[in-house]
Amino acid sequence: MTTVADSPARPRAPWWFNLAGQLLQPWVRIRRDPAEPASLLRAGVPVCYVIERDGFSDALILQRACREAGLPNPMQPLAGTRRRRSVFALARRDGSLLGRNRKRNPNEPLRQLVHSLEGMPERDIQIVPVSIYVGRAPSRDSGWFRVLFSENWVMVGRFRRMLALLLNGRDTVVHFSAPVSLRQTLDESGGITPERFSRKVARVLRTHFHRIRAAVIGPDLSHRRTVVDAVLNAEPVRAAIAASAAKEKTSYAKAWRKAHKLVLEIAADYSHPVVRSASFLLGNFWNKLYDGISMHHFDKARAAAPGHEVIYVPCHRSHADYLLMSYQLHVSGVVVPHIAAGVNLNLPVIGPILRRGGAFFLRRSFKGNALYSVIFNEYVAQLIDRGVPMEYFIEGGRSRTGRLLAPRAGMLAMTIRAFLRAPRRPVLFQPVYIGYEKLMEGKSYIGELSGQPKEKESLLGLLRGLKVLRERYGHVALNFGEPIELTPLLDAASNDWRAAGTDPETKPEWLGAVTDRLAEQIQVNINRAADVNPINLLALALLATPKHAMAESDLLTQLELGKALLEELPYSDRITLTPMNPTAIVAYGEQMGWIQRVRHPLGDVLTATGERAVLLSYFRNNVLHLTATAAWVACCFLNNRRMSRPSILRLGRIIYPFIQGELFLPWDADGFVAQLQATIDFFVRRGLLESTNDGRSLERSPGQDDGAFQLKVIARSLVQAFERYYITIAALAKNGPHTMTAAELESACTLTAQRLSLLNELTAPEFFDKALFRGFIQKLRERRIVWTDDAGKLDYDAALEGMVRDARVILSREVRHSILKITPGGDREATEPARLPADSDVAALHERHVDAERREHERRSGDDRRDPSSDD
Repeated sequence: MTTVADSPARPRAPWWFNLAGQLLQPWVRIRRDPAEPASLLRAGVPVCYVIERDGFSDALILQRACREAGLPNPMQPLAGTRRRRSVFALARRDGSLLGRNRKRNPNEPLRQLVHSLEGMPERDIQIVPVSIYVGRAPSRDSGWFRVLFSENWVMVGRFRRMLALLLNGRDTVVHFSAPVSLRQTLDESGGITPERFSRKVARVLRTHFHRIRAAVIGPDLSHRRTVVDAVLNAEPVRAAIAASAAKEKTSYAKAWRKAHKLVLEIAADYSHPVVRSASFLLGNFWNKLYDGISMHHFDKARAAAPGHEVIYVPCHRSHADYLLMSYQLHVSGVVVPHIAAGVNLNLPVIGPILRRGGAFFLRRSFKGNALYSVIFNEYVAQLIDRGVPMEYFIEGGRSRTGRLLAPRAGMLAMTIRAFLRAPRRPVLFQPVYIGYEKLMEGKSYIGELSGQPKEKESLLGLLRGLKVLRERYGHVALNFGEPIELTPLLDAASNDWRAAGTDPETKPEWLGAVTDRLAEQIQVNINRAADVNPINLLALALLATPKHAMAESDLLTQLELGKALLEELPYSDRITLTPMNPTAIVAYGEQMGWIQRVRHPLGDVLTATGERAVLLSYFRNNVLHLTATAAWVACCFLNNRRMSRPSILRLGRIIYPFIQGELFLPWDADGFVAQLQATIDFFVRRGLLESTNDGRSLERSPGQDDGAFQLKVIARSLVQAFERYYITIAALAKNGPHTMTAAELESACTLTAQRLSLLNELTAPEFFDKALFRGFIQKLRERRIVWTDDAGKLDYDAALEGMVRDARVILSREVRHSILKITPGGDREATEPARLPADSDVAALHERHVDAERREHERRSGDDRRDPSSDD
């Protein structure tokens, strides 16, 4: 290893200093960042270290870290200068030692270094900033008392520092930053006086140390009062207080007290000791609850964060999401973000703890409370202005189905407007996918989807929920998706977006479109970072069978096919896939209690029964988007043995906007078609489809064949979506135009789906989820297939009839007739919707279509040869 040469041998440190280092050594264990800091330095150039705070223990730690890394000794004289040491501190404590005053100017060492370079242009000095943190993140074996003496923003006294070293010295981090060339910096400063130059460099170094400390232990928000005062003194809030006083005919002082109470209801009271204490407790809690917590692509997220205001936007699956994110970020050396939490979580005892852990609370609705809305917006703006990282869930609540919910963009709009007001620090949105193998709230989700009221959060309910500690919940994955920068979105929306922040009351016309585009991109990037665990794969396979049971051999084959599909046609480069083989996946599913084995002489059967099957639908829905293209291709062969490739692609283009809106898929229409082409080729390679007519025609094997069975299993993960679509368009067409409002249509569809679910024993509560019907209706309106007339009723285009015809390619006659029979439709007959053509045999239509294409191909080429792949 190449090191920087030391100065000529001279006295380096007093004997008592070296003795103190030896006495301290058993109590301190140092972790260097980077591990090999010598690679940062230039050989042959003197090195001067600068530390943030003056302290005897910091000097001892620095000397040992340099010795272990092969760096120049900081206690030796600095070559070419009169300095007796090669280290100095920016901040010095005034005080006395043995009755002697120690008042010193912290800029004096810098002035000495500058003077040493005068008249010698060939000489240079490397200034290396070194940050030292003792006890930043107590480990599992740390004592409870130790968290009170870990690193913070306060310059502690000698006694407290000594306790910190004794208690937390084994968790000491020494961060070496890249060296600064004093000669280069001096030349770039344009010949200013040494005094001004030393003040400038000191200011830059202080900013550097402040930024590093904020990144490691969090921002200095120990004084909640300063944030509250800043909010109340902001001009928009003062104007809102005055307006509230005038509206309610009260005094300004009374309205101010009301505003003050609202700010205190909202504001976090971040406490470093509480965060570190919670981290200590959660380490034991997670070990009781989970078998492991893994993070993927965190290094990429960490590399993108410096210099940005980071907004973490994870998916929302469980109440554990908040704690898992904060805990994992903290133990990974990243500051815990401030988290937007529902005011329903501001419970006695729990609320104050969450608040001190960085939670700030918001009401579910701001409607009718202008003062609260202005105050909350200003609070968010203050956090962004101070560079505080934040975390919020744009879905608005926990997903009860396992799918990503349609985003609610209120917090995004507040964040964008706060940035427009003071665009000093670029904003970076960091999507995060959180994947579980079992949910603590699973049973309550089933109840809510079945119509039971949501149980209100309470302290008693929390105590009752402690029984979850008796169970194991498998592994958890936190996958960091591709970050999204706000500035490029604003640049694309408007060239003069920076002028939009001059008036906080003005709302630019393009703001809504930018917010919606950002919300959708966040959801897309969350899905692109999905983790596929063994339970996801089991759910995809078993729930596609009528009784949720498969022969073990069939299940192993289907699992192998599913893994191969995800490996050969990767959804994105951030997807992670379980390394388990099919046999291990089945064994793990049995171990976790998701599936059970039924012994039989002709071969064991694996099944998911009752409530387990319903809960498994949640984990199937987590990864449904990953198999959307494969499921669409397979759906085309559910009721048709042969289809032309162009027909599959054409119908795919038609259906894609609706699948994309429901599953937040990443492609445009052309990209989706390209994925379909690749998927078809995959199925042909696997022997599930046979390509004929020079690749223009595709054919599956007979229905009893293994290949046909595997296609059917893949297809059924998406069939329920098409059934919901058919329910909607059938209800519209059956009732006729100008007869139903959007709300009435949504209710009719929900009732129809509930009825169909009861008749067919569907174990998927999301089948009759109102939100999914609402999203499909909205997509129909966006594409002008459906619109609202002057009376608020729905009218529709003739394209709706084409959608019904296309649905016949996918849905069997039996399913369509069941839906038409159940769907409410006034006095119209329950056999066919009005204005729709008579039914026809889809398979025969496609036979004729394929034959016509074959004859046209033969006419043009004069070649009657079969496709070689048809001989396989």
